[in-house]
Amino acid sequence: MTRVFIPGGTFRMGSNDHYPEERPVRSVSVEPFWLEQTPVTVGQFAEFVRATGWVTQAEQQGSSHVFVPTAGSVDLNNPALWWLPTAGACWHTPRGPAAGQTRLDPQTPVTHIALADAKAYAAWAGGRLPTEAEWERAARGGVDDQPYAWGHEFAPNGQRMAHVWRGSFPWYYAPGGTPGPCPVGQFAANGYGLLDMIGNVWEWTTSSYAQTDKPACCSCHPTQDAQQLWTLKGGSHLCAAEYCLRYRPAARIGVQGTAATSHIGFRVAYSNPEN
Repeated sequence: MTRVFIPGGTFRMGSNDHYPEERPVRSVSVEPFWLEQTPVTVGQFAEFVRATGWVTQAEQQGSSHVFVPTAGSVDLNNPALWWLPTAGACWHTPRGPAAGQTRLDPQTPVTHIALADAKAYAAWAGGRLPTEAEWERAARGGVDDQPYAWGHEFAPNGQRMAHVWRGSFPWYYAPGGTPGPCPVGQFAANGYGLLDMIGNVWEWTTSSYAQTDKPACCSCHPTQDAQQLWTLKGGSHLCAAEYCLRYRPAARIGVQGTAATSHIGFRVAYSNPEN
């Protein structure tokens, strides 16, 4: 595991140019901390499970939500059309055992992780989950007042900078195959040397998400009812420009702590590098 130092200081958090829950831009200060270079991978989580015997919430429940592309264009306000509860879906069988998937790449971000699962792993690793402000500070990589973690353009000089949806969501996936997370490290690091802060999988923070921030989370996630919500950051491989342009540092959605789906992961923060 590689820990990256994130300098403390004041930065401009949020965006006035995108979704209402990101407003207003404001000055926020954080203390220095360290953050894992990548999201926690399947291989790393497997080591944790072997050492502790941890059983994730999705495993206890016996099912979890899996993204399944629709047969054609559909109403983008109805996430139940592509988020399907799937028996046996969990961190080691992310599409469910009936999908007949091949062995998971151990370098792929772990998914189907609820907040309690992420906190347990972080404590085992000697760390913690980041706050939303810490996460956004890290994701910006020292670049403030830019929409993307790498600057003003989504694809500078035609180069894709993150693993996000390509095609027409939720039915046409241009690369072909089954949409899902990709192994970490396939895109350039940000200004602090962090990988996969944007796209690939949403990441947990320990910051609450007020119900007044917006009526519900975006439709790239199963509908939530009126309970305590927690903030996810970074977007995922399912974010698409036509309706969920959330592959930006300021972007955020709120989900219940019990949420565990095929596009939610996490990474570990440390207040002390000696941990």
